[in-house]
Amino acid sequence: MQPHFEPHDTAAELAHLAQAYAAQREAYAAAPYPPMLIRRDRLGWLRHMLLTHGDEIAEAISADFGHRSAHETRVLEIFPSLAGIDHAMSNLRKWMKPKRRGVSIWFKPASNSVVPQPLGVVGIIVPWNYPLFLAVGPLTAALAAGNRAVVKMSEFTPRFGETFRRLITQYFDEDEVSVINGGADVAQAFSAYAWDHLLFTGSTSVGKLVMRAASENLTPVTLELGGKSPTIVHPEFPIATAAQRILHGKCLNAGQTCVAPDYVLLPEGKEEAFIAAAREAVNGWYPNPGSNPDYTGVASPRHLKRLQGYLDDAAAKGARIVPLAEVDAATGKLAPTLVLGVNDTMTVMQDEIFGPVMPIISYKTLDEALAYVNARPRPLALYYFDYDNTRIGRVISGTISGGVAINETVVHVGQDDLPFGGVGPSGMGHYHGHEGFETFSKMKPVFAQSRLNGTWMIRPPYGKRFEQLLKFMLR
Repeated sequence: MQPHFEPHDTAAELAHLAQAYAAQREAYAAAPYPPMLIRRDRLGWLRHMLLTHGDEIAEAISADFGHRSAHETRVLEIFPSLAGIDHAMSNLRKWMKPKRRGVSIWFKPASNSVVPQPLGVVGIIVPWNYPLFLAVGPLTAALAAGNRAVVKMSEFTPRFGETFRRLITQYFDEDEVSVINGGADVAQAFSAYAWDHLLFTGSTSVGKLVMRAASENLTPVTLELGGKSPTIVHPEFPIATAAQRILHGKCLNAGQTCVAPDYVLLPEGKEEAFIAAAREAVNGWYPNPGSNPDYTGVASPRHLKRLQGYLDDAAAKGARIVPLAEVDAATGKLAPTLVLGVNDTMTVMQDEIFGPVMPIISYKTLDEALAYVNARPRPLALYYFDYDNTRIGRVISGTISGGVAINETVVHVGQDDLPFGGVGPSGMGHYHGHEGFETFSKMKPVFAQSRLNGTWMIRPPYGKRFEQLLKFMLR
């Protein structure tokens, strides 16, 4: 279980927030367009920080979770953070270059272009489940775009929050990047600042509060939320392969992932085969998961109680609970668990699960499965297992979700050249790669008139010549 940790001083954090915001505003006013070399230098220091302090980062995150596999921290947080930085550094020159746009024949020989411009000072609010990756990912995009950033860490990862602040302070001046800790009061105040852009990752309910606070300043927001991401398995797909890939995505970080497969739509009659394959996979990966260092714990006793409550509620309403291993709750872990015979009255089918609990819903036809998905809020991710390209195209075009992965789960988030973001209740806006650069930039349209041009023909006084021209233009 988690050891005691003293809460942050709210007054001190609010004072630090005001100081950091003022310092960055002043620095931005003095240098509103950092050249490429400065941006690359900042990204390079961020990269060096991660490479140098990986063990320290993993230890702090594990302490906050009660136990978090150091290997998972390296592969799920440090590696994709470094890959994102490398991608930005490799493409920065191309991203910063103004893009030529076409000019209507009526305005030639003028020219059009789109010029990326830093927005200024951005705010980033980080959740507890991937506290490094979900801080560094947006920060990479913000720095690549030439901005300064203040990062608000989650109060539920206080040890990592302090570690991250200390490391950022070691590598960056406060007027470049600053880290704020503290609880809900600090987060509320943070959301109310007049940022040039605010990116929030977290729950849908809190996202509504953040957007409401940001609206007072007309602050543009990117909301990375979540929801119940469905997985559909076609009857012709090998059930053992599907079970392995789905359970791997569910077991990573003990299911505490915004894009974790939330429930599975399984062909009717495949249930027992799926259970057997899932149990074999889990026990092969995590023998004795309660003491296995590769299996991550639930982040807090509160979340463990919440997940157990889902199982108790489902069992009381007639569901079949199938643990795939044995785990003592005193370890702060929960065994990967399948739930069969679910219905919409159960809380496990109403809330985003965010843990190693997997409802199984049987379906008869693909149309029935798609109708089930489309009758519910649009998810952050959708997973489909099938080798038939016609059916794959049908699923992609017939559903709306933040992202899609075919025959795999979760790993689409690590594709640096793909945008990441939700739709509707699962979020708004994108980042990662070029889309992240654009999110934190004003893509400024610029029209440049040529020395010789024909605009004199459309100026008053209007007469016969103008009427003839207008008739020609409108034909």
